[in-house]
Amino acid sequence: MAMAVTHIRRGAAAHADRTAVYFGDDTLTFREVNDRANLIAHHLLAAGVAKGAHVALLVNNGLDSIPMDFAAIKTGVVRVPLNARLSLDEHAAMLEGSRATVVVADASLIDRAEELRERFPELTVLGLGVVAPASGVDLLAPTSEPVGEPDVELVPEDPTLMLYTSGTTGKLKAVIHTQASYGAVGANILANLLDPKHDSVMLHAASLIHASGTFVLPYWIRGGASAILPAFDPAAFAAAVGRYRVTELNLVPTMFAMLLSTGVLDDADLSSLRKVIYGASPMPAPVLERSIAAFGPILAQYYGQTEAPLVIAALSEEDHADRSLWGACGIPSADLELKLLDEDGNEVAPGEIGEITLRAPFQMAGYYDADELNAATFTADGWIKTRDLARFNERGYLVLVDRTSDMIITGGYNVYPREVEDALASHPAVAECAVVGAPDATWVEAVTAFVAVNPGAEVTEAELIAHVRDQIAAHKAPKSVHFVDAIPKSAVGKILRRALREPLWEDAR
Repeated sequence: MAMAVTHIRRGAAAHADRTAVYFGDDTLTFREVNDRANLIAHHLLAAGVAKGAHVALLVNNGLDSIPMDFAAIKTGVVRVPLNARLSLDEHAAMLEGSRATVVVADASLIDRAEELRERFPELTVLGLGVVAPASGVDLLAPTSEPVGEPDVELVPEDPTLMLYTSGTTGKLKAVIHTQASYGAVGANILANLLDPKHDSVMLHAASLIHASGTFVLPYWIRGGASAILPAFDPAAFAAAVGRYRVTELNLVPTMFAMLLSTGVLDDADLSSLRKVIYGASPMPAPVLERSIAAFGPILAQYYGQTEAPLVIAALSEEDHADRSLWGACGIPSADLELKLLDEDGNEVAPGEIGEITLRAPFQMAGYYDADELNAATFTADGWIKTRDLARFNERGYLVLVDRTSDMIITGGYNVYPREVEDALASHPAVAECAVVGAPDATWVEAVTAFVAVNPGAEVTEAELIAHVRDQIAAHKAPKSVHFVDAIPKSAVGKILRRALREPLWEDAR
């Protein structure tokens, strides 16, 4: 099994003079990215940051994002990406939980790094392309000639990435990936989702520390380029497709909605596009329909999670031509084993709902410093229990039902929020929605909906409840509907049901 560092070195050698990165007016070839990565690696080692060190990264999307990641992989340090959108307290909690001893920050986030150092005086702060006030270290100091590969011995089992995920519980969990599993993520994407060529360009607007970043290595292996934007802005994103002759896009459903509602696609040059992929959260059918109309029949969906990135199952462009499959997350990937288990650990009958349990080369090594959680997540023979509930339809497609923690038990019946949300979302007035269980003296939990309506639309609570009752069983329909301006989401666009659910239960205490 090829390690992540092996993929980096092979790609650099095979595609040395091709363009690897676009950022604004700047470009870097594969050789230049590799040289920068080696330079950063040597600076890390010179600063005393050795293999195995936990290094927090406060790095926004930029020209040095990929070289920084590659440098960390080459030196064998464990990178701990910190989402720039989080608060100081959240960053501090991640530093404590990960036991990171070093923070690398770019110019836009160096002040936050200094704030963290005030809390943790022993913390080493290093600047990426900027002199860090506390340390005076600039990780991209000029050099007269390229430096060689860092002299660090790496093995497949070496941890290389610690990625925080809160899941649906709100409790932070740190997922560990190794040189082998991170390398396998790239192979998984190539085998099941994308087939980049030498002229391929993927546009990155979402933060590279999340799912977007997992696409860098597959393109690097094949000689494709990464066009990087600082952030997602609909107008800038639409313009960048034509500017960089982008061939593939990776979006979350909220991005599609923003692109469509702002009209920026109307005059955009989309002629270079070959494929548009999406994931992270369910795609409302009306948004999917409009997106296919805007981009053409080139949409594909992937389902995965931080513990097993990136493609557990995929729904192809051809599958999207069949509307009856829009509720499915796809056919399981070729490079994994997958089964659906009941609460007793037995496989469920065809068509029945069970917990997705899998074993794959790209699965995590485990959660960091969490023995109890690891024991609850891994089976005795190494399979991961994903906490996602699903069933297989009659054609063998995996249909995601919900998270085990989100299931509502009302009057003794199991209700899966996603099924109710799909029914609500089919109403033309509904822009987005989320369903949770609220405490109820009679039913134990009452199905409760939060709905944001489309601009200018009007709809009543009674109308929405009746609309749901027309589509699914009456006991699944909301007992009440709360109208809100927007549904809370995570940094990667996932609906945060817990942010809606927890205040309801607190009020009942």
